[in-house]
Amino acid sequence: MIQSIKKSIVVLFLVAAFTSCNQGPTLQTYYVDNELKPGFTSFDVPSSIVNVENVDMTEMQKEAYNSVDKLNVLTFMKEDTEAEDYKLELEKVQTILKDPKYEELMRGGNSVDGKFTVKFLGDIDNIEELIIFGNATNKGFIIARILGDDMNASKLMSLSSVLKNANIEEDQLKGITDFFK
Repeated sequence: MIQSIKKSIVVLFLVAAFTSCNQGPTLQTYYVDNELKPGFTSFDVPSSIVNVENVDMTEMQKEAYNSVDKLNVLTFMKEDTEAEDYKLELEKVQTILKDPKYEELMRGGNSVDGKFTVKFLGDIDNIEELIIFGNATNKGFIIARILGDDMNASKLMSLSSVLKNANIEEDQLKGITDFFK
């Protein structure tokens, strides 16, 4: 009887260990697995490239700015690859983003020019990762992961006016600006 209980506990432990380790693909694993492959371009952008030294900010805006650590960007250019490869990679990302753990914040665009989706991990008041996924019909797709600590959606939205007045080191954003040309 005791041996049977011990075996059951061991089996339960092993099942829990295997299922917790294999939660399916995530954007982070997709990013790491593909960042060096042909057709993909990746770069990290520290929040320090946005110089807000001479910008007046509210307390909420300061908190939002300080909650962001960096931006990870991965692009996949349609012109650099075969049509089937592009379609396959696009489907992989879309499948990952369908996971309910990625909550949708907003979406937009159109079927002619392309579409974008903004999703996040965590909860609205304590975002672990903010994800912007854009698919430009004639260009390719871009995944931007905004990483930080205790990010808050409403506070982050308040940064839009700050970014208009901030000094941004544009050469560090060249990969993003090239994508949207």
